[in-house]
Amino acid sequence: MTTRRTVRFAGLAALTAAAAFSLTAFQGGSTDASASPASKDAVSISHSTDAGGAGGAKIRAGATAATETLADGSTARISKLGDLHYTAEIVSDGSVVATLEADQHDAGLDANGMYVVLGIDGEIHSWMGGEHYGPGTYELEGGWTAEVTKLGEQHYRADILDGEGAVVATLDADEQDAGLDANDSYIVLSTRGVISSSL
Repeated sequence: MTTRRTVRFAGLAALTAAAAFSLTAFQGGSTDASASPASKDAVSISHSTDAGGAGGAKIRAGATAATETLADGSTARISKLGDLHYTAEIVSDGSVVATLEADQHDAGLDANGMYVVLGIDGEIHSWMGGEHYGPGTYELEGGWTAEVTKLGEQHYRADILDGEGAVVATLDADEQDAGLDANDSYIVLSTRGVISSSL
């Protein structure tokens, strides 16, 4: 059974069949991560599959901060900076080891085998496992397909395809990891060419 998917522009009601965007986040060896401006408008992907998996947390309405325990036992301190603008400090053993910033675009992080996505709605999601390595075509959680290509040192790109083979999003990990919150599917592409997904 094929699940119908739609791509919608964040903050707009208009639907489109396909859109591309670039996201960047954490780079190995750095303790700072941010989502850089995309070449096109940010998109979120909506589909009706209902499946379990690692949970996520988001800031409740009216609040400006929240704390969430991540898959490896570290903690994320999430702060709201504005509309579609959130940061998450990743704290381990009392020290901030990374900061994700989702500003109009989702942010992602490969933290040595733990994967984290911070969405533009303030939701954070983490998981471990599910890796695919290097260039190739891979089936992802939620029925998506990723076509990963190497563009240079610490530079990988993943086209995300729907069930009909249409490109609905592009993750660009260029010296920084990239992440996507596709509503109930989460994807991280690292600068090492590792792609992982979770529901």
